Amino acid sequence: MTSVNGRVIGLAHHAGRAVAERVVGRHGLSFLGHLALRAAITQDGPLAPEELAGRLTHDLKGDHTLSQQAVDSLTAQGYLEYDDAWLLRPTDAGRDLFATVTTEVAEVSARLYAGLSEEELAVTGRVLELVTERANAELAEPAA
Repeated sequence: MTSVNGRVIGLAHHAGRAVAERVVGRHGLSFLGHLALRAAITQDGPLAPEELAGRLTHDLKGDHTLSQQAVDSLTAQGYLEYDDAWLLRPTDAGRDLFATVTTEVAEVSARLYAGLSEEELAVTGRVLELVTERANAELAEPAA
């Protein structure tokens, strides 16, 4: 039996992300663009562009410039638009695209997780949440 460690978790993450990138790429979206669109759609109201890019940067521990480019690209493609207060909200085209991509990603995910019991998925979820929480706490500490 394989024990869980950073390498095993990382390999699973990168493989799953590559599959997701292939799905969203068929629709002209980047992986970051898909995540930005999700954040905009699941938000209760419109967001400042900097806030949306900041969420991506924080969640992915990534480059803020790349996050901002993803937000700008969604706006240029007509999937996000500015309201009168210069806040971003998803367009109908953005919502439709997100629904389509989400359905396709869910179909692939079902195949990836097929045969795993509810208990296995629950334990894995708890472990990954705890590892994420601890890693975020480490990142919050000043670098040595």
